Amino acid sequence: MNFADSFRAARWIRFTNLILQAVLWLALFGGLNYIALNHTSRFDLTKNRRHSLSAETKSYLDRLERDVKVVVTLTEDNENEEVAQAYRDITGLLREYSYATRGREKGRIIVHGINVYQNRREAEELGIDQPNSVVLICGEHRRVMPLSEFYRVAGRGKEVHKESFLGESALTAAILDVSNPDKKKIYFIAGHGEMRPDDTSRVRGLSQLAFELRQRNYELVGLDLRLVQKIPADADHGVIIIASPQNRFQPAEEEMLRNFLQTRAGRVILMLDPGRSHGLENLLFDWGVIAYDKLIIDPDPRSLTEANDLRFWNFLPDPTSHITDSLLSNGLAVIVSPAAVVIGDELGRSSNDGLNVKKLVATSDKAWGESDYRSGTRFEYTPGQDLKGQLGVMVISERTQPANNLPLSVRGGRLAVFGTADLISNNRIFSGGNLNLFLATVNWATDRDTQLNIPARPVQRFQLSLSQEELMRLRLGLLLGVPGIVALLGFVVYFTRRN
Repeated sequence: MNFADSFRAARWIRFTNLILQAVLWLALFGGLNYIALNHTSRFDLTKNRRHSLSAETKSYLDRLERDVKVVVTLTEDNENEEVAQAYRDITGLLREYSYATRGREKGRIIVHGINVYQNRREAEELGIDQPNSVVLICGEHRRVMPLSEFYRVAGRGKEVHKESFLGESALTAAILDVSNPDKKKIYFIAGHGEMRPDDTSRVRGLSQLAFELRQRNYELVGLDLRLVQKIPADADHGVIIIASPQNRFQPAEEEMLRNFLQTRAGRVILMLDPGRSHGLENLLFDWGVIAYDKLIIDPDPRSLTEANDLRFWNFLPDPTSHITDSLLSNGLAVIVSPAAVVIGDELGRSSNDGLNVKKLVATSDKAWGESDYRSGTRFEYTPGQDLKGQLGVMVISERTQPANNLPLSVRGGRLAVFGTADLISNNRIFSGGNLNLFLATVNWATDRDTQLNIPARPVQRFQLSLSQEELMRLRLGLLLGVPGIVALLGFVVYFTRRN
């Protein structure tokens, strides 16, 4: 018998055939994985393209030159369903950022999750001490993003609900911010007894605020206008803060600030206290704001704390600046001690001055501005002398077009005036919504998170309302109906095959 016709040859042929089949299957499997890894195409079929980044974001990521590490301190197993849902929304979005920058030598988005309670050592090494936030780190730059920056909410009190998800716009702006080697500068004016960011005292110190600002990638610099000829050029992309001046500004100093706001589209946050002459009356007049030296007295029970401090809860919404959005949605209040009246100058302004003046924080209708507060006697409203009604505590003014009917300017100056500086002192900054209000004002002044044209994604809600009887029928249908149908099909197949 020939070897080719023997059983031994047949076994070898069958064995070789099996080996070749295995090799072909492995080659096919490896080839498909190679193609899937290097030549993939993804299709987002969701209605609002929830799993796709916008073309603007992809363009920014393509030009990113530094790695950005994104640390998420949220957890999915949080007892608060709102936080758990935010975890799913944010981590799902971050997967798209990580996927868009995969395989690159630089400019990657590296996502890392951490539980600050269970991983204390790692959290301390990263300089993270607060849960339920997103921290972006790029070299020495970092920025902390609370959950309030990711959502736009609607309603008030118990009726508040998430209206849209701002995650892509907020994250893209934050990535561009921390990856920029140049930090935005915040200049604190000195030389008139102002509150200082390096002061650790409880009443007049701003060291706690300084820490929060540095956590958000701002560089803090002191500026004495008496020692300079002009305001530094890099202040054009930052903001100047004047916190509780105790002495008057000289005319030359006021003129520098006026020119900074008017001709350089500068940004200034002015915080005044009652009983102090500041010497900035002409500047305020230019921007349609009046700061009265009148102490706010608000007898409304909602406007006083147990320690008889002022509690401001009346916030006016502003869809342009979004400064008060988070305060309104979360039912927060601002707690301070003394405060002066700040209002918009409706009578002294011309109709074509190009200013947009808005009152954002106000008292109750029962409040009045006391003129004779220095006497120390019991405060009583005096008609014709005191102001009464819903008085302003914070006013913002923005020049939407240059004065004298010049061509429209893309970037106008912005001024925010507070009737108190107590809200940012070390012993007040974490009271109620104080920090929230001030940081939102700084973000508005520096154009942070507003320069991107990335649309918000609506938050979809699905609600199933069933009565007790309908719920019982659904349970019976799932427990008995589905198994019953499967059993019936089994009997049909059985009898069909039997016959």
